[in-house]
Amino acid sequence: MSRETSHQVPEGEIPDGMSPDARETWPHPALIDHWLGDAEIDFEFRPGEDVPVGDDPAAQAAARRFRDVLGTFASGITVITTISNGEPVGMTCQSFSSVSLDPPLVLFVPAKSSRAWPLIQRAGRFCVNILAADQESISNQMASKGADKFAGIGWTPAEVTGSPVISSSLAHLDCTIHTVHESGDHYIVIGRVEHLETSDREDVVEPLLYYRGRYRTTGS
Repeated sequence: MSRETSHQVPEGEIPDGMSPDARETWPHPALIDHWLGDAEIDFEFRPGEDVPVGDDPAAQAAARRFRDVLGTFASGITVITTISNGEPVGMTCQSFSSVSLDPPLVLFVPAKSSRAWPLIQRAGRFCVNILAADQESISNQMASKGADKFAGIGWTPAEVTGSPVISSSLAHLDCTIHTVHESGDHYIVIGRVEHLETSDREDVVEPLLYYRGRYRTTGS
């Protein structure tokens, strides 16, 4: 595993390709530190996990119905990574999509309760790692509250931003934050793709999928 950060843009500077107004929604560093406290970085989302909607039974039933219906849409699994204070940060994310070809834009949707997102936002850059069918354990580890979510996971710095590229992932997209939009209990994060590559591994060609509350592959 490598922890090189030679490509990292100094904190406080706007990376090339990132819109200046993307920082408008950034929390103050003191507020981020308050949220994190002394705990290790973690991410409080696991694919399919409920988002609190209050105690109203009708609201809870509507939210459950909403999740169940959207659960019929099969999605791939990604891990969003960055480097913060010289350490790797990662979070599991289902909500990922392409946005634009020209310019090349993608999006992911972190919850407002995410503890990893403020660090990714403050860094101004991230890497989307598309997981293969045999990387379910990596998805689980990155979605946990473990002390070191990168323990035993190999990675190398991405070519442009230095964000972690997880070994043996199917592909990765190295991005700078383009814009951030607040929407309900989540943020919509649009990133500009600065570099992208597919894996050269030949032993696994299937992606890791999530459908109706559990992991799947294209053959299951």
